[in-house]
Amino acid sequence: MNDLVISLAVFAIIFGGALLGMVVRPLLSETHLHPDSRGVVKMATGLIGTLTALVLGLLIASAKSSFDQKTTQVKQITATVILLDDLLAEYGPQAIPARNLLRQSIQPLADRIWRENETLASKPSHFESSAESLAFEKELSHLSPSNDAQRSLQSRATQSFTDVAQIRLQLFTQSGGSIPVPFLIILVFWLSAIFVSSTLFARTNVVVMAPLFVCALSFSCAIFLVLELDSPFTGLMRIPSATLRGALLPVSSASSIDRSSP
Repeated sequence: MNDLVISLAVFAIIFGGALLGMVVRPLLSETHLHPDSRGVVKMATGLIGTLTALVLGLLIASAKSSFDQKTTQVKQITATVILLDDLLAEYGPQAIPARNLLRQSIQPLADRIWRENETLASKPSHFESSAESLAFEKELSHLSPSNDAQRSLQSRATQSFTDVAQIRLQLFTQSGGSIPVPFLIILVFWLSAIFVSSTLFARTNVVVMAPLFVCALSFSCAIFLVLELDSPFTGLMRIPSATLRGALLPVSSASSIDRSSP
């Protein structure tokens, strides 16, 4: 379900709690409106509010940590791909086919990373290496080094390719949302209970309902922020793929760069 739709539903449920309190209030008797009853309700509401604040803060921190982790992993893939190309360039002309295959594998790699988070959110899937990746791995293993320097470069290139593959698998296993639905439902229930109690004893007017409207909107925005951070490859706050897609120049242009410069 779309994050915006979920957030709007959360807003409707939370603010609906305030409206429910307005409906129930005229049905209460004088016994229910006794100061002792008000005190107990306020105490319970305060405890729920404290618990809700802690849980909501934990959700935001967890979602932000997950977003930052995946952003770092994408940067690591990009940097390692550039390093891998540099190692192959130092290897010599024999590695040009491998470098071409490396460039051909970047676009499918980015497409699959950004697309998997949409498909795995709806149904589970299994991981399959792309044809371009398999072809590059095969070409890399078929290199025949003629000296110690080339053997060292091939070994380092193989290790760099392995590092990219490991990060890629980590992104695959982390695809989809990580926030449990029951967790979100309980949080919304707590918030709606707070809003019910807020209008249960107070006389409702514009001055009362306006702050409650703003509070409900703020809570729904916080839920929207959590959901967006939890899906870093989709939505409004997605991690851009342009850096990874444009990490390498064509071989003809890249070969003209002076590798002796730092």
